[in-house]
Amino acid sequence: MQSPLDITDTGTGPDAGPETAPHYPDLAGKVALVTGGSRGIGAATCRALAANGVRVAVGGRDAAALGAVVGAIEAAGGTALAAPADVTDPAAVDRLRATAERALGPVDILAPFAGGQGMPTPTVQLPPERWRSVLDADLTSVFLTVSAFLPGMIERGSGTVITMASTAGRTPSGANVAYAVAKAGVLMLSRHLAAEVGPHGIRVNCLSPSAVLNDRMRTSMSAEQLAGLAAAFPLGRIGRAHDVAQAVLFLASEASSWITGATLDLTGGRVIL
Repeated sequence: MQSPLDITDTGTGPDAGPETAPHYPDLAGKVALVTGGSRGIGAATCRALAANGVRVAVGGRDAAALGAVVGAIEAAGGTALAAPADVTDPAAVDRLRATAERALGPVDILAPFAGGQGMPTPTVQLPPERWRSVLDADLTSVFLTVSAFLPGMIERGSGTVITMASTAGRTPSGANVAYAVAKAGVLMLSRHLAAEVGPHGIRVNCLSPSAVLNDRMRTSMSAEQLAGLAAAFPLGRIGRAHDVAQAVLFLASEASSWITGATLDLTGGRVIL
């Protein structure tokens, strides 16, 4: 059965549902960098990490949105840094690493979540420049970010990398083919890295969400359409950014210390259909 349209790129408004983060004491005092951290899944992840005592560098390109996330974290008593960067630019990624480490210290938790250009386009209507743009945004950006931070993790003999794939990289969906290929690439990149850097004490795992509620869905879909999409999941609802953030906390913590190379499907049970 074809999966529902995968839209894990996120909007600008508050996330639906409660956002009380579970508590993992071992996370306190660590440093995280989250790219794509200004909205939706990335922003919820930044808030959840900060609520666990993690010092968070919030990466993104929208300075105002970054400021809003950092402001909310600081207002709640956490520590965060706005770290604007275009993560498809190697030089910008190097500057991002230097900025984050200078302000907060070596990064223990790396979450390269930037991307999300999955809106449907028939393959015959997808121009080559759009193909390249989507692969750069959703796959090359992950490679560049990981490449910038891995040397320090290897030198320290520790670190956790959590990547963001999608059900579109697992099975054909309504997303465009470039996005699907990019997310499939993230899956294999994560597995390859896990095997390569495991001996250095670094864990690499991947998240693969299905439909996660965002502002684009709220504005472009009617209540009836949203209800129909929710009914397609065995758990009877669309995912929330906070659902993904909670999985990040688990994979970043020592509760998952013997898990690496895994892909966690966050699909409300859709994975069984």
